Amino acid sequence: MKKINLFSFQGIKGAYSEQAGTQLFPEAKSVPCSTFEDMFEQVRLDKVDAAIVPIENSLAGRVADTQRLIPESNLKITSEFFLEINHNLMAVKGTKLSDIKRIHSHEQGIAQCRNNIIKLNKEMIIEADTAGSAKIISELKNFEDAAIASTLAADIYNLEILEENFQDSSNNVTRFLVMQKNLTEIDPELKKIITTLVFNVRSIPAALYKCLGGFASNGVNITKLESYIHPQGFDVAQFYIDFEGHPENPSVKLALEEMKFFCRHLNIIGVYEKSNFRKK
Repeated sequence: MKKINLFSFQGIKGAYSEQAGTQLFPEAKSVPCSTFEDMFEQVRLDKVDAAIVPIENSLAGRVADTQRLIPESNLKITSEFFLEINHNLMAVKGTKLSDIKRIHSHEQGIAQCRNNIIKLNKEMIIEADTAGSAKIISELKNFEDAAIASTLAADIYNLEILEENFQDSSNNVTRFLVMQKNLTEIDPELKKIITTLVFNVRSIPAALYKCLGGFASNGVNITKLESYIHPQGFDVAQFYIDFEGHPENPSVKLALEEMKFFCRHLNIIGVYEKSNFRKK
């Protein structure tokens, strides 16, 4: 991977995506984007070197917008990164828990703290992103609204943290993808490789079963399989799959060749090294 000097992320300063990018690329500058579409466009136009893309969380599941947009982005996955998320409940200085009526955050932030919000009997307000919710609270300047966001967001928007580690579980991890214009060159013989592809199946009985059969018969381990509706309509399903191994590895090559017989479309969108976090 070439040196990353600039990376884009969805949200505003203080977002968890920015934190992930900064940990990965400490010397790089971040470029906030209002939408995921704009985040990808920054890479396509060569305005930044990479996009930092949240794809799934251990508590709240997949990030629906990115799962849908990644195949359409025309970008490639070049690495993955796992960030342990510690949410904070924050408000303007002087606020007490009893003052709060509404808690604002991104839908993932709300989902990851849902049980604790219910215990406090507060209204849940969905915002575009976590750091954006912190900014909103700082602008409202009242004691009735609070936000769920990062410690960095609390510092940036001058908010007081009322409760740290506000998430429902201590095991709260978000997986991020680094996406660039081109695949990186990786030795096919390396063992710690993940390949990501998207595919549509042919309209025949047991097509998905037949598509995946080659992975079983050739000993290729699938680590993630997701389906979602294709833009063409409800009767067309698109599948997103992660598996271990390089496409040029002999066993993977055989699995993919078998898969192609039952696919209408197959597109490899990433070949990259496993994160060391997977060892935990």
